[in-house]
Amino acid sequence: MTGNSFLSRDHIVAGARFNRWLVPPAALAIHLSIGMAYGFSVFWLPMTHLIAHADPALCAGQGFGAELVSKTCNWTVPAVTSVFEIFIAVLGLSAALWGGWLERAGPRKAGLIAALCWGGGLVLLGISVSLHQLWLVYLAAVICGIGQGLGYITPVSTLINWFPDRRGLATGLAIMGYGGGAMIGAPLAVWLMARFSANGIPGVAPALIALGVIYFIFMAGGALGFRVAPERWQPAGWTPPATEATNAMITPANVLVDTAWRTPQFWLIWGVLCLNVTAGIGVISMASPMLQDVFGAKLVGVDTATALTAGQKAAIVAAAAGLVGLISLFNALGRIFWASLSDKIGRKTMYYAIFVIGIVVYGLLPTWGHLGLPSLFVLSICVILSMYGGGFSTVPAYLADIFGTQMVGAIHGRLITAWSVAGVIGPALIAGLRQFQLDHGVAHNLVYDITLYVMAFLLFCGLVCNYFVKPVDAKYHASHLETQGGKDRGLAGTQSVARGGFGLVGVLAWLAVGVPFLVGLSIACTKVAALV
Repeated sequence: MTGNSFLSRDHIVAGARFNRWLVPPAALAIHLSIGMAYGFSVFWLPMTHLIAHADPALCAGQGFGAELVSKTCNWTVPAVTSVFEIFIAVLGLSAALWGGWLERAGPRKAGLIAALCWGGGLVLLGISVSLHQLWLVYLAAVICGIGQGLGYITPVSTLINWFPDRRGLATGLAIMGYGGGAMIGAPLAVWLMARFSANGIPGVAPALIALGVIYFIFMAGGALGFRVAPERWQPAGWTPPATEATNAMITPANVLVDTAWRTPQFWLIWGVLCLNVTAGIGVISMASPMLQDVFGAKLVGVDTATALTAGQKAAIVAAAAGLVGLISLFNALGRIFWASLSDKIGRKTMYYAIFVIGIVVYGLLPTWGHLGLPSLFVLSICVILSMYGGGFSTVPAYLADIFGTQMVGAIHGRLITAWSVAGVIGPALIAGLRQFQLDHGVAHNLVYDITLYVMAFLLFCGLVCNYFVKPVDAKYHASHLETQGGKDRGLAGTQSVARGGFGLVGVLAWLAVGVPFLVGLSIACTKVAALV
């Protein structure tokens, strides 16, 4: 691609009539699409019932190697759930590998490639399922993971440069989409599978292909809507507050991505994110069984010694499913709430708040279980998941404060490797501790006590990491020419750029992302009704 190509960064510098509030819906279009990764659990059980006449005796003895290529035996649940682990692992690796390239290429080119990888990857995933080849499923999941990584970091630096006055709000809006994507995608996937089912076989393959096409169109539309702000652009009538100029935790300088990688601040913030995510994702992975194990029949107001009817068992499962919908909602809303709050109180203070509150809430969860108070237990989990989401949405603004705005997308890409690590450690830790205690005779309603205290300790370690985050030493700061690749573009014309009105285009752009989100929100609230 040449420097003047349709997809190049230089080609999409905003003009005079552009309005910066057109950028968040473009970012949301991408994040709402890739956020479906959180809703992929709706596929696990259907993917294990694709072979109608599998021989149970024959299939029970096959190993993992045989399962990779077998066309006559159904897959196991652990085999298909590895798809989500691949998504998260490759997300972090691809974001780290191509974050620097993204800053040079711009959000339009990166967003379109993300759309091709995520949407096209889902189509390939559907084809792999139709061929019933597990090894192809894993390969398609890698392609999807690349789309996840590129899509996740594509809007970050663009939003931060458009909203110097509201860094937290801007990134919170976009990353809220990733937390809320499952609210839209999961019900849609369930409907598509039912629509395409035949002869008792769920329509997993056509549902995945349909989702791939839908998400590609949606993400491509978002990518084409991106415009980048001219260097050092500021909103009309806004100047950096005096407190920002004297705040040592907000630097006016910039640090190159390869230099940031070598600073202690990078690894401390890496630890902040990793520890917060490890604790939160562990709860996400076990929320439904945890509620059922701890409270059981109490969820339907029945004595635990009483034999349960089929209807009561179904009500317990529905209540647990309601919790999954509820935490998805708080995960999404927490991303905008905590990120916006960080604009007021500062990023470091905000992380202090979520760690301290998290330690207290995790410590109280076992008590709510012992006292038989499911409402407080559920409320506490919702608070935890809001802070889990808030940790994600605030970290780009934290990085911009510490390392400057010029390379924040690339730095954020490398930091996301913390998510990959946490995505493996968190679920494995909570599941392993649960099984260890069950194997040693601990009652089901008590198996999470030690685990939750361990999670509280992890948050304490995150609190310590946050304490040691200090301003970056001036020796790491890059010169202006270094950050611009040797070119000084100056300030010419920036005061007249992007002063256009919101208009009909703005209304349509926000409706395009707002209507699906509200539909998903309505469905999630309906499921939550099972808890009240």
